[in-house]
Amino acid sequence: MTAKLIGIDVGTTSVKGALFDARGTVLKTYSQRYPTQRPAPGHVEQDAGDWITHVKAALADLGPADALGLCSQVNTHVFVDEKGDALLPAFTWQDGRCAAVAAELDARVSAADKLNWWGAPLPIDASHVLARMAYVAKHHPDIWAKTRWVMAPKDYCIFQLTDEVVADPMTCFGIIDQNLQVIPSLVDLVPGAAKRLPPIAGFTTSAGTIDAMPMVVGAMDAWSGLLGAGVCEEGQGLYLSGTSEILGLVSETKVPTPGVIAFAKCEGITLHAGPTQSGGAAVDWIAKVLNVNAGEVSALAAKADLRHTPLFLPHLEGERAPLWDAASRGSFAGLSSSAGAPEMARAVLEGVAYSARLAFEALEASGASRPDVIHHSGGGAASDIWGQIRADVLGKPLRRTAMRDAGVLGAALMAGVGVGLFSSLSQAAKDFVQYDRTFSPDATQASRHAKRFAAYHQLYEQLKPLQTVWA
Repeated sequence: MTAKLIGIDVGTTSVKGALFDARGTVLKTYSQRYPTQRPAPGHVEQDAGDWITHVKAALADLGPADALGLCSQVNTHVFVDEKGDALLPAFTWQDGRCAAVAAELDARVSAADKLNWWGAPLPIDASHVLARMAYVAKHHPDIWAKTRWVMAPKDYCIFQLTDEVVADPMTCFGIIDQNLQVIPSLVDLVPGAAKRLPPIAGFTTSAGTIDAMPMVVGAMDAWSGLLGAGVCEEGQGLYLSGTSEILGLVSETKVPTPGVIAFAKCEGITLHAGPTQSGGAAVDWIAKVLNVNAGEVSALAAKADLRHTPLFLPHLEGERAPLWDAASRGSFAGLSSSAGAPEMARAVLEGVAYSARLAFEALEASGASRPDVIHHSGGGAASDIWGQIRADVLGKPLRRTAMRDAGVLGAALMAGVGVGLFSSLSQAAKDFVQYDRTFSPDATQASRHAKRFAAYHQLYEQLKPLQTVWA
């Protein structure tokens, strides 16, 4: 009997899953969306119950299998009690309410400490787990007193499914050092934080069983997507397009670069990552504005007159890498009466691509490496016109995976290694991942995008003095 694997991704907008055979063939898929609430400015929340409801539904629909792996959105946190019951709605990675307390924590950490711990001057921002803990301790002391664990979505689901309390090192990247060890002097900045952090284990370590099916610890979405996109070797580049854009580069070289997440070496891979704040989220927004389905935005953009396409800054809820500016806001510049729905749609696709270029250039500086080809995956990779825009803007070929849900595939690969189906994660990625198209940059567009990219960065800088207006 051919072995079967299940991979599940608890994403920002939905739970996605798939059943694979041992050759990587997709036998069945699952996908269900769930809501995100924005009850106040800067507050972006989810009901943790929605995650586990859909994970259980996915398992019922996809199973049985020989092993299960999970991945999930990162820097999303739920505060739970001893039994695992959620005490508050989960703070998603988009939530900015903890920015002030994050700045206070960040001011207590020296640049030298950051370089020593992380290899890069990464800030403690509003999505950092310690900022979330400090905020709850300050504003909800009764909840903090009842909190036993502060968990990522994946780890919460594992707890609900198997009663195992465990996290992986990459989901905990903000509190571990280059040796994958928790940093006591950092964690102790928030009294009581250390005892509320789950213990850490490797991606392919057992996390218990569900109806006799082995489950592994899994990883954060970026690392799972890295494997699911076939990126496992030195010098390879990554572009995952989902609710946000996640850029990655594998390089053992580390040159301290502002705004870059330089992960510790794990599973033989040293990943430099740059997650932006808005990718598919910007498309969803413009779709609502234009009163069309999100799937129609690309078709609209294909009709745009480039002479009348404005410049779009996609900072609808601030920006992450490499700017880490929660106060920044979006903008259209260069609008004229000749711009219509096609031009607005095109501007959004281009603006997101410029944000990716800004992040990827920082990664190239951080890793002292310039990949010839970038592996491309994620839901946003399904759009051919967007794939071409990205290749044109980045000036590099994008090799697109046939399986768009790279995180789902990566989670299944971890499960396969965990039960001995594969010898290693890198070997599994090479054998499993398939590609369906390469987008080559159009040289005739290079000059146009170079000018617009320069204007994109200038627009951000010139709008900074107006940030208090949006507050």
